[in-house]
Amino acid sequence: MVTRFTASQSVEIAVPEQPIPIQHYLRQPQRLVKALADNTRIEQLSEEVFRLKMRPLIFMSLSIQPTVDMRVWAESNGIIYLRSLGCEILGFEYINQRFTLNLKGYLSPKEFSTGTRLQGRADLEVLVDLPPPFSFTPKPILEATGNGLLKSVLLSVKQRLLNQLLADYRYWVISQTKDRGLDNDTTELPILNAE
Repeated sequence: MVTRFTASQSVEIAVPEQPIPIQHYLRQPQRLVKALADNTRIEQLSEEVFRLKMRPLIFMSLSIQPTVDMRVWAESNGIIYLRSLGCEILGFEYINQRFTLNLKGYLSPKEFSTGTRLQGRADLEVLVDLPPPFSFTPKPILEATGNGLLKSVLLSVKQRLLNQLLADYRYWVISQTKDRGLDNDTTELPILNAE
């Protein structure tokens, strides 16, 4: 019996004004990925494809740790898109063969009279054929538990995004403007008096 779990999460972030607009920062999707998850759990497979080892999830009495391959790319209009390409559940071959994870999302900069805001949404769907004894559990209980688990996953991703993205953007702007400042200076180096 295949059970379907779903969750969605929206986000809106007010972007403080910086010397370089956030649209330039968003052209580097790898920075967004690093804002979404800890560096130790991310492996970059290609320019746009990343492998994310999720934290272990507890579903009823079952502990699973999905590893998700996802494509993250930016369009010329500054919108970043995210799509899962595949998923593997390590250590549980039965579930791994009967488990499908679909994740899609976007993050888009919007201009308002009050400034720039990032608006985004993520939709997560899991299809799984659960083994006994889970298959004997009433479907409404399974769905409520699974949907709640997915919602908590998206909520923790949202919290990390809210905390990390603007901090990384601010750091990136400082590093970019500092580099430019060095390039524009004269070639003379300051000489320190050793007296």
